[in-house]
Amino acid sequence: MGNPGSMAELLLGPMLRHVGERDATVWVETDAPCEVDVLGHTERTFCVEGHYYALVGIDDLEPGRAYEYEVKLDGERRWPTDDSEFPASRIRSIHRDHPMEIAFGSCRVTAPHHPPYSLSKDQHGLGAEVDALRVRGLEMRRQPPESWPDQLLLLGDQVYVDEGSPRARQFIRSRRDTSQPPGEGPLDFEEYRQLYLESWSEPVIRWLFANVPAAMIIDDHDIHDDWNISRSWLEEMRSTSWWDERIRAGAASYWIYQHFANLSPEHLAEEETYRKVQQHSEDATAVLREYGDRCADDRQGIRWSYRRDFGRTRLIVMDSRGGRVLQEGKRSIFDDREREWIWEQARGDFDHLLLATSDPFLLAHGLQYLEAWNEAVCNGAWGSHAARVAERVRRAVDLDHWGAFQLSFHRLVELIRAVGSGELGNPPASIVVLSGDVHHAYLVEVGFARGSGVKSPVYQAVCSPYRNPLDSHERLTVKAAASRPGWAAGRILARAAGVDPPEIGWRFLEGPLFDNQIASLTLDGQKARMTLSKTEPGEPDEARLASSFERTLT
Repeated sequence: MGNPGSMAELLLGPMLRHVGERDATVWVETDAPCEVDVLGHTERTFCVEGHYYALVGIDDLEPGRAYEYEVKLDGERRWPTDDSEFPASRIRSIHRDHPMEIAFGSCRVTAPHHPPYSLSKDQHGLGAEVDALRVRGLEMRRQPPESWPDQLLLLGDQVYVDEGSPRARQFIRSRRDTSQPPGEGPLDFEEYRQLYLESWSEPVIRWLFANVPAAMIIDDHDIHDDWNISRSWLEEMRSTSWWDERIRAGAASYWIYQHFANLSPEHLAEEETYRKVQQHSEDATAVLREYGDRCADDRQGIRWSYRRDFGRTRLIVMDSRGGRVLQEGKRSIFDDREREWIWEQARGDFDHLLLATSDPFLLAHGLQYLEAWNEAVCNGAWGSHAARVAERVRRAVDLDHWGAFQLSFHRLVELIRAVGSGELGNPPASIVVLSGDVHHAYLVEVGFARGSGVKSPVYQAVCSPYRNPLDSHERLTVKAAASRPGWAAGRILARAAGVDPPEIGWRFLEGPLFDNQIASLTLDGQKARMTLSKTEPGEPDEARLASSFERTLT
């Protein structure tokens, strides 16, 4: 494990987070304060809640090169370990003229890789089958680095507060009485930290993250099932004795383990909380607690959406969960300030515009219309009694995607129309909305009315789950919603509630598909291609991915 002269050990990481043409960042968690060195660039750890973290910036890379790297703590090598069976870790800088593969997906429960956890849900209640993200890491071990993905998008539910993680649950039980709310779900920062440790310390996943830069966004299970589904849900949570502590700890841990390292060095330099953390690096606990307070209250100055550029491709990652406006009659995925920021990022000339959001913009037609109907009835279209019933339906069936926030849905349609018609810059070769959340995968093509001026092909690409498949009854429900009778029934309900018809049409090119799976978008100049791969059963270290489909988009 290197020379024992250094006291510090590497607890989690290294995780590649940002990799550009000439710069990169590497995130780590250590067990003691130390200086972290990657490729001769150093950063001192900062402390939060008695734990130590660092984000090392590297700024002298050459485009299109691969750099083998080690991680040293106080000058002593801690990565790779002396007994590592994995290939050397590499930082592979982007070259704007080279093809780029962006792997994406969402929803990954943490569980052992043996029965009953490796069984299906129909076979056992704890079944989660084979982890697609882990299998992708196993395949990378067998492939040359040139074939590895260039970027990984984790589109929500990186940790599950309400299922899985058996070791984390045992840790929580050792600290408090879990017969009292919130049960075995995390309550404070220390318990959240255990979820991340268990999820990201599995050897294959850890090596994968050391070699493929990961960008992330939050979704409901990172905090609580149904998080921010409606005003009544939020009021119910706030009336409990434990919610305030949960949301503050969840937001603070999200900032440390996911959010701040999403940012490019340019945007990180503008991040107020990171500047405060650096100023109080010996103990920044108060900084992150104040941050958690703001997330729980008015969210002033907090934005989890962010932008990344990959050569001539722009990626805008939109937080569709944390900043929702829940006022009845004015429901919105995000407030006006965040919406204006997102819209501004869509200006410019790109080969491709990628809009990433954890919750799908477009669902199967039956579900899309059902969500629009539900919002209208919740807002009083059929009277106060029906509104109360619709609110219960909303929460029972998880009707909380873009279709259930019609104001935001129509605004996003208008943004895509403006980009695709050239009002904000030259029309890109493709506009693709990337999403997860719904525990199945599909690809739909979006059509605008004649006269809209849209020249760019537009798609919604959904990949979910990495590891958390639906059972057979849930799959039948999704298939019914995607059928023509489901489409017709949903449309009739929506019209009866006075819902305006969508300005667009969409048709399924692939799916719905229900395996544990991982998707890739390969961009080469103005060409774009999507592939979807599913897990195949096998021994834990011999599992493989099989192709579900491959589609040329441009």
